[in-house]
Amino acid sequence: MKLSIEQIIEFQTKGFLIAEDVLTDHDLQPVIDEINQIIEERANALYTQGKIRDLHTEAPFERRFWLLLQQCPDIGKAFDIMHLRGKAMFNFLKNDRLLDVVECILGSEIMCNPIQHLRAKIPMAPGSNRISSFENVPWHQDAAVTLEEADPSEIVTFWIPLVDATAETGCMELMPDVFKNGLIQHQAAGGTMIVPELMPDVQPTTGECRKGGIVIMNKYTPHRGTTNCSNIIRWSIDLRYHKTGAASGRPFHPSFVARSRTHPDLVLNDHEEWCRLWEDALVRAKGQKAHRV
Repeated sequence: MKLSIEQIIEFQTKGFLIAEDVLTDHDLQPVIDEINQIIEERANALYTQGKIRDLHTEAPFERRFWLLLQQCPDIGKAFDIMHLRGKAMFNFLKNDRLLDVVECILGSEIMCNPIQHLRAKIPMAPGSNRISSFENVPWHQDAAVTLEEADPSEIVTFWIPLVDATAETGCMELMPDVFKNGLIQHQAAGGTMIVPELMPDVQPTTGECRKGGIVIMNKYTPHRGTTNCSNIIRWSIDLRYHKTGAASGRPFHPSFVARSRTHPDLVLNDHEEWCRLWEDALVRAKGQKAHRV
């Protein structure tokens, strides 16, 4: 899928774009199946250890992980892209329909940025005033979680829901137009967040996005997570891409060429090599400063 001229102008004007119907079930289902398989393997191991009593084998993708987490939080440890390193996820990072959209913004020489996450936002616990296990991400700009070396780099975020992201399930809120002012000072307290006294006085947009859609964000667009008030998990994938040759903002983590029209032989297609790059990087990067604050 290609973005229309009107969509590109909207992205360039507001600093974000919600593009619907970019991806199909054929694109997303292999990733969902892989996540389900990992959950199954972890649940069975914890069941054998006596840490889980009910495997909830009949529960759907949108609920099972939450039901298992309530019995044993260990099932959610290191549950992220760089730790799981699944083959279906690796293939998805180079999904043609996704990269067609990326190309509309960055051009045809594209690197997959190493700042990438799989997120399971679970429902707010009944009667609680906090989120169980996974807290909301506070107001921030994605540029603040990169090092200063990447300030000249055009890094674009592609946020992809695996279930419908609505106000009820905890979609993002985004501030239009603010990206034009560049980086706002952030602080580390409560997670990397915009200094409260410097928060722009702008009415945020509720970034609802159905499964199959993508929320595209400029690296200077302020955004935050909202509470999941539903009875399902809001699964999402958070990816970034940048132009080949530009600094990634995480020099100790592996970027790779995801698309090249001029040198297609440079595209990384070897899943085992990608795994090795991450395994080595996670060892070498221990103790490294990842955020600028």
